[in-house]
Amino acid sequence: MKKLALVLMVLVLACGVVFAGGKKESVATDTRPTVRLITDATGIDDKSFNAAAWRGILEFYGDTWENQANRGTLYDVVTCQTQDMYIPTLKLAADEGYDLILTTGFTFADALTEVAPQYPDQKFMIVDVNWIGQPNVIEYVYAEEQGSYLVGLAAALQAKEDGVANPKFGFIGGVPGATITKFEMGYIQGIKAIYPDAEIVDYYANDWGKPELAKAQAKNWYDNGVYAIFSAAGGTGNGTIAQAKEYRSQGKNVWAIGVDSDQYAEGVYADGKSAVLTSMVKRVETSAILTLTAIENDSFKAGAVTLDMAADGVDYAKTNNELSAEVMKKVDAAKADINAGKINVIPTYAEALKAGVVPANLGAKDD
Repeated sequence: MKKLALVLMVLVLACGVVFAGGKKESVATDTRPTVRLITDATGIDDKSFNAAAWRGILEFYGDTWENQANRGTLYDVVTCQTQDMYIPTLKLAADEGYDLILTTGFTFADALTEVAPQYPDQKFMIVDVNWIGQPNVIEYVYAEEQGSYLVGLAAALQAKEDGVANPKFGFIGGVPGATITKFEMGYIQGIKAIYPDAEIVDYYANDWGKPELAKAQAKNWYDNGVYAIFSAAGGTGNGTIAQAKEYRSQGKNVWAIGVDSDQYAEGVYADGKSAVLTSMVKRVETSAILTLTAIENDSFKAGAVTLDMAADGVDYAKTNNELSAEVMKKVDAAKADINAGKINVIPTYAEALKAGVVPANLGAKDD
């Protein structure tokens, strides 16, 4: 028995647990469902994707980032430092009897595909995956291309309003794959709606947690005339924001575009000034709240769910007061046209290439 306890302790430490306690006795007096969030190495402090999932959990329980009163009783989080810890961490959470186990990102797909059938009574949720197909797994995907179209359009309109001649635009991705491709395709189509011949450059870091890579690439591009860079790269993308902050504080007219969460605050470099022009807001928190509510109402239903712009799955941020009112007016009009089906944003590289709306030789991949 002591040996088993020791093994479990080692497992927990190896995963980088960042929760206080687990499923505790308060559950007996609180009928709300319990949930464990399991993230990759970037954790809930990535200020992006994982942070959005955590916000959804906090909101469901009436807590805030500053006051996580129910943490350790109704909800907690585990951060796995390596992918080889995904399966044992999922199993450990299932053995502990949480009402919901929530995983973030397609890197968990293989692990969840293996674990879910072993725990048929355990409810799981995964984001950015729609191919697992197990009767106890709800899967959420988003129309990232729609929200990304809006931020590309906003950046291009802002460049035009600034009188920038022949502006260039950059995209930094984390690990290439179908999900990140949707970000890039939408972004480029939004730009080209204003500048059909705009020069687009892209770079994939092949990592979600190396901001130094994005910072170095952003510096190179800004130095060579790139006006705005959109990063869909998790924690890696924070390097883009850091470089944009540095340059805007020096008076250079360059911008970063945030992702998943409104990253305005991460770009603040002076009072009322942020280097993040706007952000493509992907409401991972919406999916977390929907699933927890369904469990609470005994209406959980497995399967794939798509949250598009009309379903409040994606949007763009308006926090920065340097994003002009006229630009926002035009972007809002485009948003309405997307919702009405008047603008069709192509999500895959193959289709976008065929339609001639994106350049060849990008680093994007559809699988």
